[in-house]
Amino acid sequence: MLPPGDFRNCIAALADDEALTTQLFQYRFPSMRREGAGGSALDGHSFGNLFITAMANVTGSFEKALVESGRVLAIRGQILPSTLQNVTLCADLVDEATAVRRVAGESAIPEARLPIERVYLEPANPPAYPPALRAILDADMIVLGPGSLFTSVLPNLIVEDISRAIRASRALKIYVCNVATQPGETDGFNLGDHVQAVERHVGGGIFSAVVANDNFRWPLPAGSALAPVALEIPADASYQVISADVVDRERPWRHDPTQLARVLMTAYEQQAVTEWGSDWDSNLYLTDTAS
Repeated sequence: MLPPGDFRNCIAALADDEALTTQLFQYRFPSMRREGAGGSALDGHSFGNLFITAMANVTGSFEKALVESGRVLAIRGQILPSTLQNVTLCADLVDEATAVRRVAGESAIPEARLPIERVYLEPANPPAYPPALRAILDADMIVLGPGSLFTSVLPNLIVEDISRAIRASRALKIYVCNVATQPGETDGFNLGDHVQAVERHVGGGIFSAVVANDNFRWPLPAGSALAPVALEIPADASYQVISADVVDRERPWRHDPTQLARVLMTAYEQQAVTEWGSDWDSNLYLTDTAS
């Protein structure tokens, strides 16, 4: 079956009782071997992964398992994989000794600590999941990111039918650039470098606006390899940059979810007013943009 980890995280985040479900789904059974005991089949396993695996066995498919898990846990929204095909994420890395070094596996890519030339899927051109395509084409707003650029955001976009559907959609399309660089993936990247990496893989014009953090007053952890993503873009950029204070005060390498949501909804409101005129009721969608 497909690796359930990312789906587990989505279920936990969308659950009605997010705090309790997150604790439950992210719970890992302790390793008895480390404590000198004989160990068990549950050693180190995540409860959420076991739940999804069991649901797949009960319903007969991974696809049905996601739907039924959402119903059981009363999640708000839908979780739709880009593809149901079992694919491996691979990358070409720039190695001074051998020119190009190829690695396979999501975790192996940043662990190599080499500049990433491109990422790709094996087998190539997997079919997109049809409900995901319908959701994209019916969407009012499509948000790409935040997340690991090469191992989270781009893997969805390089499913060719997904990127085609995004281009065809009439939705407002926004890319949310990370607040900080990620060691092993985007070391030294500024805002323009993030966008350039996306466009190098799927071409330009896939989104019309980029949300970027403009508050750099909060220090990153001392001794870490993290750095703020600088607000530097090419002079000929074809996208609008929406800069705002979206940094989390307690974890300044991440976004503040409430602030980011307000920025996104404000951008949606502004487009809606432009397209639909004064008859559009912003109160249906936007409740607080004061800060």
